[in-house]
Amino acid sequence: MADLPLTPLLDTVSTPDDLRKLRPDQLRQLADELRTETISAVGTTGGHLGSGLGVVELTTAIHYVFDTPRDRLVWDVGHQCYPHKILTGRRDRIRTLRQGGGLSGFTKRSESEYDPFGAAHSSTSISAALGFAIANKIAGTPGKGIAVIGDGAMSAGMAYEAMNNAAQAGNRLVVILNDNDMSIAPPVGGLSAYLSRIVSSREFLGFRDLARKLAKRLPRPIASGMRKTDEFARGMTMGGTLFEELGFYYVGPIDGHNLDHLIPVLENVRDAEEGPILVHVVTKKGKGYAPAEAAADKYHGVQKFDVISGVQTKAPPGPPQYQNVFGAQLVAEAAKDPRICAITAAMPSGTGLDAFAKAYPDRFFDVGIAEQHGVTFAAGLAAQGMRPFCAIYSTFLQRAYDQVVHDVAIQNLPVRFAIDRAGLVGADGATHAGSFDVTYLATLPNFVVMAAADEAELVHMTHTAAQYDTGPIAVRYPRGNGTGVALPETPELLEIGKGRVVREGKKIAILSLGTRLEEALKAAEVLEAKGLSTTVADLRFAKPLDVDLIRKLLTTHEVAVTIEENSVGGFGAHVLTMASDEGLIDGGLKLRTLRLPDVYQDQDKPEIQYAEAGLDATALVDTVLKALRHNSGGVAEARA
Repeated sequence: MADLPLTPLLDTVSTPDDLRKLRPDQLRQLADELRTETISAVGTTGGHLGSGLGVVELTTAIHYVFDTPRDRLVWDVGHQCYPHKILTGRRDRIRTLRQGGGLSGFTKRSESEYDPFGAAHSSTSISAALGFAIANKIAGTPGKGIAVIGDGAMSAGMAYEAMNNAAQAGNRLVVILNDNDMSIAPPVGGLSAYLSRIVSSREFLGFRDLARKLAKRLPRPIASGMRKTDEFARGMTMGGTLFEELGFYYVGPIDGHNLDHLIPVLENVRDAEEGPILVHVVTKKGKGYAPAEAAADKYHGVQKFDVISGVQTKAPPGPPQYQNVFGAQLVAEAAKDPRICAITAAMPSGTGLDAFAKAYPDRFFDVGIAEQHGVTFAAGLAAQGMRPFCAIYSTFLQRAYDQVVHDVAIQNLPVRFAIDRAGLVGADGATHAGSFDVTYLATLPNFVVMAAADEAELVHMTHTAAQYDTGPIAVRYPRGNGTGVALPETPELLEIGKGRVVREGKKIAILSLGTRLEEALKAAEVLEAKGLSTTVADLRFAKPLDVDLIRKLLTTHEVAVTIEENSVGGFGAHVLTMASDEGLIDGGLKLRTLRLPDVYQDQDKPEIQYAEAGLDATALVDTVLKALRHNSGGVAEARA
């Protein structure tokens, strides 16, 4: 007789409270259905897949064992949280992931009570979970802090800073190390699982705590010998000496896909009176989906794809991506100059430096998720006569701002910053938008800040940065494809602090910084059709400003508008300050600034984000017409 088909379980689970009503022997089926649903959803929306597939069983086990949301679960980075979202009341919206008005691709406090902490940058989870744990301890209320952190995120110093301060949390803090690269130690079958259950039990933890206290009371030679024997025994069976030195009880490694292993260990950890505890779980990115398991990147980030074949929807061919234009030009510069080297923080392909790594492996450095170290490392290289390029996303460079100020700018060291993902980033939303780099860099003495208007300009600016030894210099450029302009055969050495006029006019002046130049030219065409002769200038430099060009434009045109893909306090603010200092505004000049709005913009299609921000041609035209007191035919609100 054929086996009867299994009744779907996922349809019965809307929240973890429903999950906890299932029998343990039903969890395998639920996890399989959860994996299938995750694959189907990401096939529809695109997004992060491999990391989520790797934690399906772990997600199921955590919500089954712990009392979420009263126990506060923090997912490090958060791109592994899609299965978590499905189990926490958001399955009906899971196919809106990363879409306008839909679910975020990361955890988000405003989205669900099961997302107690927003995490889209790495290595913050232990600090946040410790905060939850200590707050509950002070208040005398129940609830643990649970951090799930990957082995990559564990490479960052912040994770160890948090662990070094975790002892006060006691058993209220649980850290789950999701080791999906087997970078510490692989599990050793049934023996490893058995040992993990033993060492996570209340009796064993109590014995270890008693032994530790006893050792402190014994004469030093005996205590030292006991400590070495204990460390040796744990090192032979399960590792963990480092974590124990930081005050954690270490459990593992255990197979993160075996629910029969996970559940009893997590139950022991939940009920333990000692702590804090670190559980070392080994998982496999892309687990359970053959195309992801076979791919080199384990389908870390994907476009929409066919679930059966795994074939991703290819974007139509277009201009090269900015990151690859930068990477190719840096390789060309390095071929001529052995002093050039490249540094990135766990983003070699994302920054276009994979080509550099292949061509010059001895001069390429991936420092891992350690932006602070990367910047100061670059400063040391520069101080010794090298020409380092530090390629970091704008949103991640924020993590190293003190190093930029103290270790680079104050010492006036010629570190080159290649700032990728500058401006809005579409589906990745507010956490990854590069909204602030012009503001936070152009305030620093000695800094040169450039913004490429197109891919040809990026070639020129990369070449210029390579030759600039006077002090720190940065070039910012956006995510995605270029505009399609021809790349120069020979790069131009730009004069520092000098812009260019790309269209001559008489009445209106548009001063553009960066890739809004294309929209500025479209706006000029519309204004020209209305009889308003328009100049368009690409200023190239936010610092130093081209004071001569700006002065000329402000004194010879009736209306001037600045436009930039950056927050308030950037290029427009510096132009306003210069105009104020020189008394140019006193003469009745109508000067307006367009910049990113003073909000965190959620994910959406780029063209929608730009319209919402008032940074497209329509907004430019509308701003000019309002300044001239004409009736506006635009739809965007002008911002003075």
